[in-house]
Amino acid sequence: MQIDSHATRAMQATAKSARGRQGRSPWARLLDSLIELAGGHAELLSHAERPWASATFSGTRHTAAFTFTGAEAVEAAEHFIVALPDHEFAIPGQLVADAAVIEARLDMLPVPTFVIEVELLLLDEM
Repeated sequence: MQIDSHATRAMQATAKSARGRQGRSPWARLLDSLIELAGGHAELLSHAERPWASATFSGTRHTAAFTFTGAEAVEAAEHFIVALPDHEFAIPGQLVADAAVIEARLDMLPVPTFVIEVELLLLDEM
């Protein structure tokens, strides 16, 4: 996975400004929840959102990648991987129907770094 640091900084700035508004969008609340689940040790690398629909439900599918750097952060990443599938998200108007780790890569040198990519399905509550 290649990381464009300029695009990552721009995306993080956009997410921060979305967090500061009263009516925060579901994706900003989702990213906040994921960072909180990571114990504040995760740095957002990327996020993508695309519409999703079935015959009875509509919503969005989100893919996000995070990096955890340092021994303490790697420990938090391990907890994140275990906790994500059963985590209860509180996102108004949305139900997290599925949450899964789709890629996890641990590099030990030069410092321990865990890169985790997740995919979540958010359904619009009726």
